Amino acid sequence: MFHNNPVLIQLKKKLKLQTVFVEGVVKRKEKGFGFLEVNAQKSYFIPPVQMKKVMHGDRIIAIIHNNEDKEIAIPQKLIEPFLNHFVGRIYKKNNIISILPDNQFLTELIPCNYHNIKNSSCNFQNGDWAAAKMCSHPLKGNRGFCADITDFIVKANDQYAPWWVTLSRHNLEREAPSICLSKMIDEKLDRKDLVDMDFITIDNISTEDMDDALYVKELSDGHLHLTIAIADPTSYIAVGSQLDIIASKRGFTNYLPGFNIPMLPRQISDDICSLRPNIKRPVLACSVIVTKEGNLEDINFFAAWIKSKAKLAYNEVSDWLENIGTWKPIDINIANQIRLLYRLYLIRNQWRKTYALVFKDRLDYKFLISEKGEVLEIISELRRTANHIVEESMILANMCAGKILREKLGFGIYNIHLGFDSNNIEQAVTILAAHGITVNAKDITTLDGFRLLRRKLDNQPTQLLNNRLRRFQSFAEISTKPGPHFGLGLEDYATWTSPMRKFTDMLNHRLLKAIILGKKIECPDNKLITKISERKRLNRIAEKDIGDWLYACYLSKFANSKHKFRTEIVHISRSGMRVKLIDNGATAFIPVGFIHTVRDELICNQEYGILKVKGKIIYRVTDIIDITITKVCLNKRIIEARPIH
Repeated sequence: MFHNNPVLIQLKKKLKLQTVFVEGVVKRKEKGFGFLEVNAQKSYFIPPVQMKKVMHGDRIIAIIHNNEDKEIAIPQKLIEPFLNHFVGRIYKKNNIISILPDNQFLTELIPCNYHNIKNSSCNFQNGDWAAAKMCSHPLKGNRGFCADITDFIVKANDQYAPWWVTLSRHNLEREAPSICLSKMIDEKLDRKDLVDMDFITIDNISTEDMDDALYVKELSDGHLHLTIAIADPTSYIAVGSQLDIIASKRGFTNYLPGFNIPMLPRQISDDICSLRPNIKRPVLACSVIVTKEGNLEDINFFAAWIKSKAKLAYNEVSDWLENIGTWKPIDINIANQIRLLYRLYLIRNQWRKTYALVFKDRLDYKFLISEKGEVLEIISELRRTANHIVEESMILANMCAGKILREKLGFGIYNIHLGFDSNNIEQAVTILAAHGITVNAKDITTLDGFRLLRRKLDNQPTQLLNNRLRRFQSFAEISTKPGPHFGLGLEDYATWTSPMRKFTDMLNHRLLKAIILGKKIECPDNKLITKISERKRLNRIAEKDIGDWLYACYLSKFANSKHKFRTEIVHISRSGMRVKLIDNGATAFIPVGFIHTVRDELICNQEYGILKVKGKIIYRVTDIIDITITKVCLNKRIIEARPIH
């Protein structure tokens, strides 16, 4: 009797019109409920019973129901799962295997299948680490969540778990390539014989992969003639060879706390191509005249043979130049090279201060790791005089490459940085005006305008304004097209000085050799550049993840102690403050409850980087404060702290 009933049809149409579908990301809260975040201003409540259908971070479509004037999201469709491939810890009970994803927002065990695991003979124990892949999800018609274990990573008590787990999470290699090489390629290059010249290398005392050597002489007019010799792995690695493909996939040597994982076999980086003292090596070289004013003239790239006359260490050379310690050069020729290189550094550094940009030194932090993988100590170091000498020479060399590649080919592998993001430029101008710096938006999108602004910012009494503006700047990129590097204040910047550590530098070596030989060569594929950029991003994330893990392990012994740490406030938000421990570089979080007990009297302004209590500014970003560590959560790698009032 209700078939084709007009009243019922009308009611159905009305209900359909009232059904609201929204897309958003699930955010789980500790008490079991959650929210569907549609954007920064709008979110919908998800009841605990509905949260069983989804996982924190899932992107879903939900129906919005009104329940007693409260909007409730009912999950309907999975758009993108938060977890796909992941790593986690194994939990075993009554021969049933579950896995807890290694993520601070996920706290529930996921049942596992493990019959198809690669190392099927592995006997899992509680706390072991494994890789897994999600195989079922409630919003895909399955009864619940389930994962397939795909690989065993490391035992629970392995001291190197931070490294192996992190590398597995990002699908990064654990070891150097194992391919062996012996003969050089016949590239038809006429190599100049420079073995009698007094080239020297300056590196860390433990460095084995010496990739740059320097030689400088003074000309009769007072100008300096510098030759930069760079190790030449492309003389052993043919285009399209197995090792070339491996290097292109890795992109970079992966520098991690405690050790590195080379892009090339150690046989090449530490032996065959390393510019060891008193051993004849093939190099790609650049000669350039540096005038007394710091300008660059007569740039020339060529292939050569050299024989380094000394392997020097940063700290020892710095001690000698700074008149401290007992170290001294082995002979007058080496001493003369050091003095001339120091003079060149002073000239070029002043040129960059005048015509480009020079940033203030920051502390570098180094983990001292025992053979058992334990953090013995974290050392903070400022770059010293010898570090600056080498850095200035490498910047000069990369400027030369950028110029020659642009003029001769019109392409290359360039590091570019375009300053402020065009979408944020007006916000940056407004913030600058609020601090008494008036600029035109169009002006600071030019290299000259950006350089001028940076010098004004460097003269500010604190780094507060710099910190506020940083989030409005674009990221540095790798490009095949020439372009400026606003961050360095330079018109061209193409790196070629680390070919044993960067595949992009290997590519520039091949382009420069084509110029030397007068051969035509194609522009590198942009798809390859995109893959290399992504690998660079993953390497940085892995380095940070391992660092956070090691910091948590190292600082756990200070939890609930009276040990005082000096810190700098680096971020202020509604939930609290993030501080950086000056002595070791760790980051800790101070909840608002530790700052002031009456929440209504406290205002945290993230935009201006200030925190007020009863209308009075108590803290601001860049303030230096003392803290104690209250808690360290090793599973989540979170360090919680309390300010010392």
